[in-house]
Amino acid sequence: MRWFAVASAGVLVSGVALAGSYADAASAGRPAASDKVFTQDCTGDGASSGYKCGDVTVPLDYVQPKGPKLSIRVSIAKATGKPEDRKGVILFNPGGPGGSGLYWADSFPDSVRKAYDIIGFDPRGVGQSNPISCVDGSTFFAMPAADTQPSSKDDKAAFVKRAKDYADGCGTNSGSEIPYLTTANTAKDIDKIREAIGESKINYYGVSYGTYLGTVYAQLFPDKVNRMLLDSVMNASTANLGYQGNLDQNVAFQNRIDLYFGWIAQYDSVYKLGKTKDDVQAAYTKARKALKDKPVGVVGPDELDTMLLNSGYYDVYWLRNAQAFSDYVNKDDVSGIKSFVTNKYHDPRTADNENSNAVYSAVECADSKWPTKWETWDQDNTDYDMKAPFETWANAWMNLPCAYWNAKSHDPVEITGKDVPGIMLLQGTMDAATPYEGAVQTHKLLPGSRMIVEKGGGSHGLYNESWVNNSCIDKYATNYLLDGTLPDADVTCDAHPLPKPKDTDKAGDTAKSTDTGSTEGDKVSSDSTTLKEIGDKANAAAVANPVGLGSKSVLGGVPANPSKESATRILGHK
Repeated sequence: MRWFAVASAGVLVSGVALAGSYADAASAGRPAASDKVFTQDCTGDGASSGYKCGDVTVPLDYVQPKGPKLSIRVSIAKATGKPEDRKGVILFNPGGPGGSGLYWADSFPDSVRKAYDIIGFDPRGVGQSNPISCVDGSTFFAMPAADTQPSSKDDKAAFVKRAKDYADGCGTNSGSEIPYLTTANTAKDIDKIREAIGESKINYYGVSYGTYLGTVYAQLFPDKVNRMLLDSVMNASTANLGYQGNLDQNVAFQNRIDLYFGWIAQYDSVYKLGKTKDDVQAAYTKARKALKDKPVGVVGPDELDTMLLNSGYYDVYWLRNAQAFSDYVNKDDVSGIKSFVTNKYHDPRTADNENSNAVYSAVECADSKWPTKWETWDQDNTDYDMKAPFETWANAWMNLPCAYWNAKSHDPVEITGKDVPGIMLLQGTMDAATPYEGAVQTHKLLPGSRMIVEKGGGSHGLYNESWVNNSCIDKYATNYLLDGTLPDADVTCDAHPLPKPKDTDKAGDTAKSTDTGSTEGDKVSSDSTTLKEIGDKANAAAVANPVGLGSKSVLGGVPANPSKESATRILGHK
């Protein structure tokens, strides 16, 4: 699945001028080299007068630095405060892999924007940085997609062929670049950006897959890191990357969907899908079968799953998606499902999403070793499907091209934390895309780090998100970015409240508001116990973070642009 993250409700920054124009922004202390890089007006979704853009040239292959080159598109939103208050730069990555990171300055609160230039970039292969392509998305990802839940060996064989076709397409269309799309190379590109803009050190904020990219950068260039904030943290242990990490995700998404179905049941007077989690599960199973037997336009069972998977990433979508689910079950109305899957951030047929999916596959397949025998995939996913049926097979199909990849896979960078400065980690205990247990493992690999835990929180991407609005999380993260303050020990914050349908208490539902507020919790060790996305930006975050061939659902997670997570259950598409 895709490890996208950041869903910022309501604003992807599209066409919105950031506070303070580029020309007026604070400049004291900014290296002269920076202005030599950012000489162009920005273009593309999210560009505005608050940004300037440029390009940084990097080697295609760092083993042969004098060989072919790539051009990495970079952006700057200059600090908005007084010149004397400028503290440096924050480089940002929203996740993926495959998410554009150009226009995300509004992801930060005003206090941070005043102090820092926000540096964005499209990673190699993405968007405006030598973009790759594997297939014609308009046909390969046509909707309705094939049902990702196989009912026979023939169903599985069709997906195996599809995975081989996709891998072959990547090799044919982008084979000269794909071997070099690795996290390690992207981390080295970040250091080339740092050099180009004249900074001796950088600050970094990464979400979802962006946390792994940041961890690798810190491991490779520990003396170039000032402060690093990692939000919704990937497991960086070498044993978990790739294949096993996606299997672990399946279980976490099943737990999250079970929680969501239980929440829907609490509001049966609103949604009329059943009074218990099992009732809602039964309604879902029946709806899937009906859509498989008789798709409605572009909506089949996979499109229903794609929408519901989005609820696994971001509880800000719970109301909207539950209503769309209810409308189909009770009114035969698929308009809510259709509007979700054809939204530009979720539609796998668009060129941007096809590019994002291609980069997802390229990086995932290159970063670690994957089983090459179908029998291994079949057995493991059959076993996981028994305990986590919601996402297991869709996730398998999204990543199966890695079994047939036409480029070399690499041993992942070993994370030891040696010489890495103090890093802050933010993590919800019910996050499905980046499970809590994996974040704890990364925490252990970074001995100087501190983890701020949202106990019971399940939204993917926590910092300064309007739908999360956790003052405890935000306080610790902002203070760290502004003055480097790390708590003496890990901290637990109360979860942000879950959404609630309007006037439900009056309607007589059994559930009451969970709005208990967010308060600072007691300081605890994360080792002491294992605790068991609504606007354009949230959609974008979903893009930046797709889940397996379909972020998993996109080829198939993430929230790019902000996040591509359920952008598309790609390998699920015919």
